[in-house]
Amino acid sequence: MTDDHTRYMQMALTLARAALSRDEFPVGCVLVYKGDIIAQGARRGTRKTIPSELDHAEIMALRELEALTEPIDRKQITIYATLEPCLMCYGALMISGVGNIVYAYEDAMGGGTACDRTRLPDLYKNNEIKIIPGICRQESLTLFKTYFAQPEMGYWKGSLLADYTLAQP
Repeated sequence: MTDDHTRYMQMALTLARAALSRDEFPVGCVLVYKGDIIAQGARRGTRKTIPSELDHAEIMALRELEALTEPIDRKQITIYATLEPCLMCYGALMISGVGNIVYAYEDAMGGGTACDRTRLPDLYKNNEIKIIPGICRQESLTLFKTYFAQPEMGYWKGSLLADYTLAQP
């Protein structure tokens, strides 16, 4: 299964590299169902004067998922994301019924997957979701280091995430 995780994370990393090449925050993700990629997303809107906080890679992929017409058991979907989903995306993934989250690099500033769901309303705490961190972490970390090291990239420059990332070996 680790080989599958690596293979699909490589596809998410390709989307993150493409985002970085457009001077966007390097987050990419793919949604996989029964071995097939059924949706994907990459971060957008970080180059705006006022960056979009809605155009996250996970939200882009969930929009593609919602456009599908064939019935899918969403508990069997695994999302592969190059950065740990933030609280907004984590909540959206839970409500959407996605059963598995695999991510590469931990979001030390805004990661939502470690929140105590037992203290949340039933809509969230009753959704079982499996989380696997650290798949292709170093490759994702390299993308974020590249992003934060570029002086013209202002999104989250000087933030806890930027400082944490640049301090990583």
